[in-house]
Parts: sequence; structure tokens; C-alpha cells
Amino acid sequence: MSKFRFSVGPWNVHSGADSYGPATRAEIPMGEKFRRFAEIGFSAVQFHDDDAVPEINNYSVDEIKRLAAERKKQLDKYGLAAEFVAPRLWMDPHCVDGGFTSTSEEDREYAMWRAYRSIDIAHELDTDLIVLWLAREGTLCAESKSPVWATKKLIEAIDKMLDYDPNIRVCIEPKPNEPIDRSFCGTMGHVMAVSAATKDPKRVGGNLESAHATLAGLDPACEIGFALAMGKLMTVHLNDQNGIKYDQDKTFGVENLRSAFNQVKVLKENNYGEHGEYVGLDVKAMRTTRDADSFKHLENSLNIFKALEAKVERYDYDFERKCVENRDYEALEMYVMNLIMGLV
Repeated sequence: MSKFRFSVGPWNVHSGADSYGPATRAEIPMGEKFRRFAEIGFSAVQFHDDDAVPEINNYSVDEIKRLAAERKKQLDKYGLAAEFVAPRLWMDPHCVDGGFTSTSEEDREYAMWRAYRSIDIAHELDTDLIVLWLAREGTLCAESKSPVWATKKLIEAIDKMLDYDPNIRVCIEPKPNEPIDRSFCGTMGHVMAVSAATKDPKRVGGNLESAHATLAGLDPACEIGFALAMGKLMTVHLNDQNGIKYDQDKTFGVENLRSAFNQVKVLKENNYGEHGEYVGLDVKAMRTTRDADSFKHLENSLNIFKALEAKVERYDYDFERKCVENRDYEALEMYVMNLIMGLV
């Protein structure tokens, strides 16, 4: 049995539409997603603000709170918790050129309105975690924004969130590019620097996504380890990625199994989860997946994670120590490969 608790977002079960083609599967109602998440073995659900309250722009603050409370009842029905709420700014016309770093003051104010509503929704869903995926906080034209000005605007926005609620935590999910060309906060190192510059750094941390680290040319396990060393890893988005191209959100471990092993290893070695953290997935089904298999990629990701967790439990640390002492890294590397392949 796994020592970890797992979370997933409703967007991870989708119709298969992409930039180049229409939907290939039917939409699944939110309640049915929750039922299946619980059945598969998830403990919590990740939310965008408009997952919890669709058409959020059409409602007053009180109505948003009421609708979020109704969503909480759906979670309770299936014994699920809410892990976090994230404002989905990148889909709104106000944020075509960024939200917190928009060149329009009106649009920056709108972004803050959504951030505050996300905090309100988090209250109703009984979570204190706000995740910021800074999708459009960057530039399409390098000269359009000063990176100094924009970074200060981002820190200012986070400080406003911290002031709005003295108990919430803000968790930044870095990504080097896409949909923006140049991100102002592209790696976990950027996240640590931004956190340190806020008025309450202990309440600001990071969410490491495997694919995003790969897109930055970095090792996901090392990025996880860096955040753990700083005491700043608030959650993770585990998935996989075939090289430095577009963000693929593949099933965890299907492309880079050794990297996946080391992600599980660094989490387990450092007691990730002992403060209530979840192992979050952010994986998408292939476009060719049939309706009947709409949740299969989630089941596969969990099974791969748990299989790798079992291998970490069998890992021979004494052998590792001897190899390191002798700098016999060929032997250590082959031991790891044999372990992963089931030959030891």
C-alpha cells in the first residue's frame, strides 16, 4: 500500500479536442468525474476557480461562495478533499497579455479579482492552498515588458493575496514557455527568488511539474529536490514529456522511466507528504482514447508510480554507499537499471 495520497484535476479527463482538431470523446459531468476519482484511489481534487464555479465572471462574490459551497457537497459525497484552487486567468480575454503582469491596469485589477475569488472559493472548499500557473505572465514580444517591472508586479500581486487572507499559502507552478514565449518565472529557482522577495516567504512555495522541468532542460527529480531542500515544495504535478517541445502531459513514467523512478525516490527519501502534501498528477489522455477508457491514463499513472515506489522500497542503500565510496558509478548505474527492469 502506498504511503502517499494522490490528487488529480477535473481537466485531466477531457474531450480530446486540441488546437488542430475537434473533440473525440463526450464530456463527462463533474459529479461522475468525482465518483470515478474516488473509485480509482484519489484522495483529493485540484481545482481551477472556474472548475468550482463555472462562468465565474457572471456572479457576485456572495453567489460565488454559495456555488463553491455546493461543489464542496459533491466532494463530500465521495469522501474527497480539495487540494488547491488556481485562478484560470489565461483563458479570459482580460489576460490576453498576462494578468498580474499585464500592461493594462484594468486587466491587472481583473487578475486580482480572480485571485481573491479563488481564495474565497478555497475557503468554501476547505483548503488553504492557492496555485498560480503563470501561463501568460511573460512576453510574446521581448521589448513589450520590462522583466524588472514585471517581476515586481508579480511580487506585488502575491503580497496582495497574502494580505487578503493571513492563512492562505501561495504556490507558484513554473514553466519556461508556452503559451507565452518568455516566462518571467520559468524554473523552481525563479520561484524561490520570488518567494524570498514577498512579505511572508514561509507562505509562498512551489509546485513542480515534471514536464515543465523537462521543457526547461532540467531534471525533474533535481528540481523537486531543490524545492525540498528549501522547504518550499507545496505540491507536485507528475507526468511525462518526450523532449523539449510542446507540453505533452503524458502518463507518468511512459517516456522517461528512470527519471520517474528518481522523482519517486527523492519524494520518498525526504518524507514528502508528512505535512499533508499530495502527490498530484497532471496527465492527459491520448486523443485516440475511447470514451470507455477516459480514466485509463490516470489508472496507469497511479500504477506506474506505485510500482516505482515498491522498487524504491527495495533499493539497496548499502550498495549505493559502497559504489559512491569507490566512485564506481558504472556499477551503481547498472544496479539502478536492473532494479527498474526487474532483474534484481
